Amino acid sequence: MQDVLSFDAELWEILSVFLLSMIPVFELRGAIPLAAGLGMPFPESYILCVIGNMIPVPFIMLFARAILKWLKRFPKFERFILWIENKVEKNKGRILKYSVFGLIVFVMLPLPGTGAWTGALVATFLDMRLRTAIPCILIGVIISGLIMSGVSYGFLGFLDFIK
Repeated sequence: MQDVLSFDAELWEILSVFLLSMIPVFELRGAIPLAAGLGMPFPESYILCVIGNMIPVPFIMLFARAILKWLKRFPKFERFILWIENKVEKNKGRILKYSVFGLIVFVMLPLPGTGAWTGALVATFLDMRLRTAIPCILIGVIISGLIMSGVSYGFLGFLDFIK
């Protein structure tokens, strides 16, 4: 019975980290520190968080405009939609200036308001093609994950794993 309970707790931790990495604002910037705090090994948590963070990206790019347009019709959501549009518009210039490299850098910076979700929205509103935007966002997520893993697991412990 103890083995079953232990497995359930471990599965719950894995699922929690995975799902947190999919949620906007938290993404892998919140999920990797959670995984480290739960004692999950670096390689497993890193791969889990990168995959989880990338799952929503194609869906965001395919359906964002239609969903935002539909939600704007409801007064309760209008303020939130305007916030999203302002965030995208604010970052549009920097990303356009550097194009593909700009999108990678924007996504990789572990700062509030950056990441895969916002990068996918920006790419959508810049009319970037999926085949261009998704690899850029993935590269940014991979780098951001390495930065967050270094911070969360400690750079010395992180470097020990690489050796």
